[in-house]
Amino acid sequence: MSTTSVEVVLVKAGRTKIRYPAELVGDDGTRVTVTAPWAAPGVRDFGFVRFEPGDVFTEHYWRDRWFAVKEVRTGEGTLKGWYCDITRPAVLGDGELLVEDLDLDLWVSADGSSVLRLDEDEFEESGLAAHDPDAADAARRALDELEGLALAGGLTGLLAPSRPSGAGR
Repeated sequence: MSTTSVEVVLVKAGRTKIRYPAELVGDDGTRVTVTAPWAAPGVRDFGFVRFEPGDVFTEHYWRDRWFAVKEVRTGEGTLKGWYCDITRPAVLGDGELLVEDLDLDLWVSADGSSVLRLDEDEFEESGLAAHDPDAADAARRALDELEGLALAGGLTGLLAPSRPSGAGR
């Protein structure tokens, strides 16, 4: 099976925050899944998890949901957890997967014992609620939805492979 390369483009406040190559591993028309190595230089230590060279991210983006879920594993395959970005729905076209970061994040540890809401202060400071209240409401609902799923047993159901339309009939 051949793989298709795409460029993930993460924008924030109208500017490109990061762009990196990824391999497209699935697109069911609603959810796009890519895999990529840790794209930032060096190590990023959040205190509750370290992202470092060699880590592999399997990233799930939706065209109809306001979030992205990134499964994070070591290079040896050990699950670290899931880093979830609250975003506008993703757009895939012309070899790019465009994602707009809305500041809110959620971390879910591999064993599910830690579910952390992140960057709520940055979200409030962004001004999104003032200039796009509908988007701000959608972002808050998306964070609440992900947190609820994580606390109710994890994100694996959300990330299960989708069945092709017509399957099981």
